[in-house]
Amino acid sequence: DSENGVPASFKVPAGVVHKIFSYKSSVIFCCSQERKIRREMADEVPSLAESKLTALVVDDNFVNQTMHHKLLDRLGIQNDVVCNGQEAVDVHCSGRNYDLILMDMEMPILNGIQATKRLREMGIESKIAGVTTRANEGDKKEFMEAGLNDFQEKPLTISKLLSILHRLDFYVQT
Repeated sequence: DSENGVPASFKVPAGVVHKIFSYKSSVIFCCSQERKIRREMADEVPSLAESKLTALVVDDNFVNQTMHHKLLDRLGIQNDVVCNGQEAVDVHCSGRNYDLILMDMEMPILNGIQATKRLREMGIESKIAGVTTRANEGDKKEFMEAGLNDFQEKPLTISKLLSILHRLDFYVQT
């Protein structure tokens, strides 16, 4: 049966349905995380603009890039965003340096572990905080041994970011 040329029913392969629900779940999760961050950001937070801190966000996920960028902006920290570890290495090769690098672990081209090792081999002394959603103890240990100064699980929030800054001696009052 059909109405106006539109089928009344049709079959959708199971894999497509899974992808649709998976995508929808990701969007719902991201929206709920953004609402949580907006609530946190409405609270009064310290401004670190006078400190002139700089940060680099290294993440292949647009939602995470945007959230981390906004969190750093909210604290008055000037920041740039790149999409993978190779871009992080390239930006440093061009002569740019940062006080803090927020490094995702799982990225294409050059992952966070590889990028952190390469940056340390290049003599980069920036504080590097690993941020990831999925890390078992072995992955976390390997990431830390690559040269991280700190590690935090996503989603990153103002309180988690302030904790990172405090532990890395960028921000003394919490």
